[in-house]
Amino acid sequence: MRGRTNVLLLLLAALSLCCVQAAAASRKKPDKRKRKAEAEVMIDESLPVPDPVVFPLEPQAPLTPDLLELPAEVRHHMVNQTIQGIDVSHYQGSIDWRTVARSGEISYVYVKATEGSQLVDNTYRANIQGARKAGLKVGCYHFYRPNVSPQLQFQNMVSVVSLKHQDLIPIIDIEVRGREPLPNFQSKLRNFLKMVEKHYGVKPILYTSRDFYNKHLSGPFTHYKYMIARYAEEVPELRDDAAFVMWQYSASGRLPGIKGNVDRSCFIDNYSLKDILLH
Repeated sequence: MRGRTNVLLLLLAALSLCCVQAAAASRKKPDKRKRKAEAEVMIDESLPVPDPVVFPLEPQAPLTPDLLELPAEVRHHMVNQTIQGIDVSHYQGSIDWRTVARSGEISYVYVKATEGSQLVDNTYRANIQGARKAGLKVGCYHFYRPNVSPQLQFQNMVSVVSLKHQDLIPIIDIEVRGREPLPNFQSKLRNFLKMVEKHYGVKPILYTSRDFYNKHLSGPFTHYKYMIARYAEEVPELRDDAAFVMWQYSASGRLPGIKGNVDRSCFIDNYSLKDILLH
């Protein structure tokens, strides 16, 4: 009995030792999947935290006057439409001014005189003399070219236009912007207008469209009077409170004595014929 007991004790001790070793081995050798997951976590945590994604802004050029925010438009009203006028050039051909005057539809006429540095309208003198002889108030206009020297344009205008036998303040027709930066365009135009004013002793009236004024002339030229073109039922609105004197409301007017279409205009707000007279 004693010998068997010793053998049994030895077997129990060996079994206990195996259990201890197995437990130790289980602690040292974790599951492969768990080990892989832990390794992945270790790798992720070892990396620096990335910066938030920010898309780079497009490079921006300095704002030009063309792009600056503009104030709300100023509303104007047509108060008196009884006194109307027209403007003419060689496009109307030969005009029967007596018939035009007898129609009673217009009271004033603007006649094209010059354009750029060389052009002289070949109907200018006949139109000036014929319209005035028929009893209409008459003035002239120069078509301004931004790509031509202001000095040369001035010389062309004054070599042709004399205000001695005219009734109305001359008009400068500004419809073309050119490719120069806006400040250059405005500076050259300003120089030209100053030369015209000094020579004739009166600020010229400026003619342009509503959109052209709002985009290219608003601000620096508010001290001039304007004829604004817009062929619509609504009176044009400007970006500032310039002296909007006349509205050219149609390019397809019809009048006895004139073949084809002719531009027609009327006074705006409380302006009248006296506001465009030379004297």
